[in-house]
Amino acid sequence: MDSLLLSRRDLDFLLHDWLDVTALTARERYAEHDRETVDAVLDLSAEIAARHFAPHNKKNDAQEPVFDGERVHVIPEVGRALRVFADSGLAGAAMDRAVGGQQLPQVVANACTAWFQAANVGTAAYPFLTVANANLLLAHGSAEQVDTYVRPMVEGRFFGTMCLSEPQAGSSLADITTRAVPQPDGTYRVTGTKTWISAGDHELSENIVHLVLAKIPGGPAGVKGISLFVVPKYLVAPDGSLGERNDVVPAGLNHKMGYRGTANAVLNFGEGRHTPGGAPGAVGFLVGEPHRGLSYMFHMMNEARIGVGLGAAALGYTGYLHALDYARTRPQGRPSGAKDPAAPQVPIIEHADVRRMLLAQKSYVEGGLALGLYCSRLLDEERTAEGADARARARLLLDVLTPIAKSWPSQWCLAANDLAIQVHGGYGYTREYDVEQFYRDNRLNPIHEGTHGIQGLDLLGRKVVMGGGAGLRLLLETIGATVRRAADAGGEAGALAAELAAAADRVERTTAALWAGGDPDTALANASVYLEAVGHVVLAWIWLEQFLALPDGQDGDGFHQGKRQAARYFFRVELPRTGPQFDLLDALDRTAADTRPDWF
Repeated sequence: MDSLLLSRRDLDFLLHDWLDVTALTARERYAEHDRETVDAVLDLSAEIAARHFAPHNKKNDAQEPVFDGERVHVIPEVGRALRVFADSGLAGAAMDRAVGGQQLPQVVANACTAWFQAANVGTAAYPFLTVANANLLLAHGSAEQVDTYVRPMVEGRFFGTMCLSEPQAGSSLADITTRAVPQPDGTYRVTGTKTWISAGDHELSENIVHLVLAKIPGGPAGVKGISLFVVPKYLVAPDGSLGERNDVVPAGLNHKMGYRGTANAVLNFGEGRHTPGGAPGAVGFLVGEPHRGLSYMFHMMNEARIGVGLGAAALGYTGYLHALDYARTRPQGRPSGAKDPAAPQVPIIEHADVRRMLLAQKSYVEGGLALGLYCSRLLDEERTAEGADARARARLLLDVLTPIAKSWPSQWCLAANDLAIQVHGGYGYTREYDVEQFYRDNRLNPIHEGTHGIQGLDLLGRKVVMGGGAGLRLLLETIGATVRRAADAGGEAGALAAELAAAADRVERTTAALWAGGDPDTALANASVYLEAVGHVVLAWIWLEQFLALPDGQDGDGFHQGKRQAARYFFRVELPRTGPQFDLLDALDRTAADTRPDWF
């Protein structure tokens, strides 16, 4: 039976037929790998996800973590699954061999991640936050911090978190109040409260490594005064053994609509319940230089944003596969022209409107997964491409795509989950069927790691104007190269290319119109609409890329025909949505900006 988590056939197509990940193994960093090792690690991920993560997904949702005032309790299946994951070596899949990693291409590691996000996103959150935490320390931490914290995280003995938000500040990090006071021994004493801390407390690992944003007294105001600290749950002795309990304790758990299997904590630092060394405050260790904490944290946040988009695609994908399976096996009704009421009922996939819903889901989830893997491939280019110019080009293109790669799947793969429920009818709205949980789990992703609105502000307010518009020019040049290849191919590809070229031209003209008046309030009031419109153009480009990777003409089997049809659907039904959105943006609409709060 085919998997209901992800399509391995689709992953093989994306990784090998389209992105040609095997070509990466010609580079020194990946030289120990080949097609065989890539396929083997994908097989291993699919097996562990199916056997050890998926079976307790519903139990993890129904029996969410509990805080008894002292400890956080998680169902035992979570710990058992995470031990299997740790023993597999997948935590360090893309990390350096020097720290225990496998040095696989990042695009392959992220494809592996998608299996676990589809199988059980609540359990998957623990190791994947840990991986992002470890990667930040590898990039910005000291050699001692790498030895003390990263190696145990790669081994699965320590887990990690990111501690940004505070109750009074939310996404406005300039307003955080957590303090870090320097001590004579070079450490800091951290006091304050952090909230929305996924995997914030548990007993699934020997230790938890918190990366905490805090301000050193006397530093600059706002975000320029933010520093980054390692604050472990237990202090670590020079020989690697665990020492005193640090003064970081849960004040309670947040109870979310979805992602219920992940312990989401409110954490108090320096509450006084523990006093390591006999002094008040949690012991923290500065990462890098003072007052550069937010720039360091963006290393983790940007990685997490690509991961959130991939997770949204994975949840949408498994919902789509469940809906497809249900539509093939649920008999109901008869063809529209059938006259005999005694004739057998047909599977609901025989009804055109059900196929419409399935096709929409397919176009969203396969497109979203492809976008996430494309961005993952850019990470490999940024790291290993030959020549500084090629690496800089990959970095710039990834910068401009990141808000789209985070937000587009979070919006449209959630829409796919909504359609999966609709395909199931009344059954889809019950807890007995998995699609109801997939929707709830995925609803967090438009909020996770920067809301839809924040990503819109980032795209329009920063990414497309930075460097005099260099990021937008590069994106449009890259789309233009695909358009030229498709035009040269002629036929249907050429027709799709013409539509994409027109849409890309609208992106360029509309971006210029939004900023021509020099009025940032008007421009940024329309940032979310801009994000949606440009996101759809980017996904049309991703679909044209896939279309070009298919066999010529009408060759190929049902898989290839399905890909072609999904591309057609996106161009015929989805891309035209952008026309009215660009018209609205060109009009420099101020309806929202001019609405006064007292009018509500």
